[in-house]
Amino acid sequence: MTMHVNLSAEMEGFIKSKVAGGFYGSATEVIRDAIRRMQAEESRVQTWHAAIKQGADQLDRGEGVAYTPDALNDITESAISAMHSGKPIDVDVLP
Repeated sequence: MTMHVNLSAEMEGFIKSKVAGGFYGSATEVIRDAIRRMQAEESRVQTWHAAIKQGADQLDRGEGVAYTPDALNDITESAISAMHSGKPIDVDVLP
C-alpha cells in the first residue's frame, strides 16, 4: 500500500538526519520503526491499565495489604533477593 503523508519541515529534517546517520537505509525504514515503537508503547499502556484495574478490583474485594514500614521492608528484601537470584527480571516491573 502506498500512502502519502504531509510532514512538517522539522519532522522531515529529523527523518532525513536518521537516514543520514546510517542507522536507517531509507525514510520508510524510519517511519516503520516509529510505528512499531508506537505499537509497542500502546501495548505496554494497555497492559499497565489492565494491571491497575486488576489491582483496583483486588482492593475492592478486600485483598489488599496495608502499606506499613514492615510491608515495605518485605517488598525491598524480596526485590533484592530476586535481583541476586540470576533469574530474568519480571516484565511487569520493567519500565
